Amino acid sequence: MVVPTKFLVLSDTHNFEYDAAEKYPLCQEMPKVDVVLHCGDLTQVGGTSAYKKALKMLGKLDAELKLVIAGNHDISLDGEYWRTHLEDDDEPEEHDEAVGIMTGTLAQAANVTYLVEGLYVFTLQSGASFKIFVSPYQPECGDWAFGYKRDEDRWSIPSSADIVMTHGPQQGILDFAHDQHLGCRKLREVIEVTRPLMHCFGHIHEGYGAEVKKWDDEVRKEGDGMCQVAFSQAGTDLECQQASIVKGKSTLMVNAAIMNESNKPENAPWLVELPLNDMR
Repeated sequence: MVVPTKFLVLSDTHNFEYDAAEKYPLCQEMPKVDVVLHCGDLTQVGGTSAYKKALKMLGKLDAELKLVIAGNHDISLDGEYWRTHLEDDDEPEEHDEAVGIMTGTLAQAANVTYLVEGLYVFTLQSGASFKIFVSPYQPECGDWAFGYKRDEDRWSIPSSADIVMTHGPQQGILDFAHDQHLGCRKLREVIEVTRPLMHCFGHIHEGYGAEVKKWDDEVRKEGDGMCQVAFSQAGTDLECQQASIVKGKSTLMVNAAIMNESNKPENAPWLVELPLNDMR
């Protein structure tokens, strides 16, 4: 038995603040969902006040579960980066303070669960259960946090993952900017093996969008492991799209960067409905 489960997916909110006078999609009333997924870049350059602002923003979203990772701009959440990039006016303890904010009472009040890299299992009140692998890392792009060498073979994603949430995209999927594909080739190779139901990310503002990636040409008949997913842009009047997903045969790819290439929050969060297994 499967349970239709609604996800609100967003990324790269970069110190976003609600303003009722603005007509940006995220300023509109967001639907109630089961799960919120934030794919990183909560802030512009970290900072305790910026993390508090991000939690305030996330607190306005109505969901049973809110899962959040960091991005390359959330510099003080990366302990190794923070220790090796301290400047004269930086405080060594700011990393611990940042993590404390994202895991402390303010986060609890906003119903936010901050995740570091790894595989997690969650079961909702509906009985729907899912495994999600998350990671804030992406290939080095300037001197920012959570970076690694482009040729580094660092990815190990369990094939049991239903959802993969990374800050950066894989190469060739919703990652085109500055006349090139900026995603990670090594991540693409692992996703091609893992083949989750959904891979969501952000980082490349110009790559905003959603599409279904079919992994091979084998034709499946209705009912043969096939499930229907729906995805739409929350806060807009655009029509909902429907697609068929087969675990191991196709994956819904979502670049959920709210900021566009001009750093304006003109992109809408993605509302995705996935059928998940009922564990009751």
